[in-house]
Amino acid sequence: MSDQILSLQPKAVWRNFYNLTQIPRPSKKEAKVIAFMKNFGESLGLETIVDGVGNVIIRKPATPGMENRKGVILQGHLDMVPQKNSDKVHDFEKDPIETIIDGDWVRASGTTLGADNGMGVAAAMSVLEAKDLQHGPIEALFTIDEETGMTGAFALKQGMLHGDILLNLDSETEGELYFGCAGGVDGNFTFNFKKVTPDAHCVALKVNVTGLKGGHSGMDIILGRGNSCKILSRLVWDGVKDHGARLSFIEAGNMRNAIPREGYAIVTVPTTEKDKFEKCLLKLAEDIKAELSVPEQNLNITIVPVEMPKYVMDTETQNNLLRAINGCPNGVMRMSDAMEGLVETSTNLSIISTENDTVVIKCLLRSSVNSAKTDLTLMMGSVFELAGAKVAFEGEYPGWKPNPDSQILNTMRKIYNDRFGKVPELKAIHAGLECGLMGGVYPDWDMISFGPTIMSPHSPDERVNIESVGKFWIFLSETLKNIPAKSLKA
Repeated sequence: MSDQILSLQPKAVWRNFYNLTQIPRPSKKEAKVIAFMKNFGESLGLETIVDGVGNVIIRKPATPGMENRKGVILQGHLDMVPQKNSDKVHDFEKDPIETIIDGDWVRASGTTLGADNGMGVAAAMSVLEAKDLQHGPIEALFTIDEETGMTGAFALKQGMLHGDILLNLDSETEGELYFGCAGGVDGNFTFNFKKVTPDAHCVALKVNVTGLKGGHSGMDIILGRGNSCKILSRLVWDGVKDHGARLSFIEAGNMRNAIPREGYAIVTVPTTEKDKFEKCLLKLAEDIKAELSVPEQNLNITIVPVEMPKYVMDTETQNNLLRAINGCPNGVMRMSDAMEGLVETSTNLSIISTENDTVVIKCLLRSSVNSAKTDLTLMMGSVFELAGAKVAFEGEYPGWKPNPDSQILNTMRKIYNDRFGKVPELKAIHAGLECGLMGGVYPDWDMISFGPTIMSPHSPDERVNIESVGKFWIFLSETLKNIPAKSLKA
């Protein structure tokens, strides 16, 4: 039962997280959680502001004797990635998340859990309502739409916030302090096709790709997991090239920042080629499974008969589309020279969707080096322009350059060592933390990102480690207690 997590420690954090799981909050559908957070702040008698896009700011005064400390902004995002297994019945706009205690972890039943970033939001809520914590002036900033465009962070204006230190509560490995992140840009590639009546001497088949792990397109891109967009296009192209297949419909993935897990295509095949087509595709499917046997043990590829579609795509657009998808760069492009094990530049071919006479392909390009990000847009744009697609890049956001001399970084390293007997690891992350955007608006902020251990975010395998939540809460509480004092002005 979902409410079993209410017995976990620290109770305040788990109670607030449970309350969040009961409120639908997929990206771009955050109205209910915005109203919930506004009511939460006002119920505590705290100054509560909702800005023009839906970001919520709640201010809590310093506890007695802590008024001279630097102001702290506790920041998390309200939205969650809505991903579910294909056999799970769940409406992310209406249904609560069903949580399960699974040994040392909390996970959801067949859906994403929303620990990203629900655990960070719950911790900030617990600070706001706590009566036994010592802290200086607090501003809690809850942004919207982090997962699909960082709309909330983009909308922040100078002067809205007054603090000096940003504690972003959106990292996913306890015991690590993040002080840098990648920037990103969205790529959109559009093909318009002519509808052609299928040949009468054909059968229609549906090619399904399921069972991939998916995951976070920044954090998990280094793991070499399968991409349903790439696999599906590879399968269909084999049928087009060797068996006269014609493509009617293709769809894969549904979130730009999630590695696509599932997809399907509807094709027509000459009746005389049906058996050969199925035999060859199933052989190719076995080859692909063998290629991905380590990261993707549950990959499943099937072919099933379906009703004849009303149309197929014209041959020229079909071939250009499939060639472009096959040629599209995907995965890790370059590792960082500055930090071992860190991806510098990557791309995720995220979504293929067909509607009426249009196929749209969406990608997310990431890099901590701006010139490399620009080069990647040139590379991908060239592939799709040569194939005749309309190319557009939008939503670009900057990275966050690491500052090893950060005062809050060094303060938190000492606190963690004193409390837990080891020095936390310093990390930069190959993902688009909101810190990059907000640091552009508030360049004088001293920023750190940290959080509990969350595995497989952006997928139905998402889970949060119970013990790490307790350590995260202790670390946050001790950090607030030891925030440096403001400098005395001359």
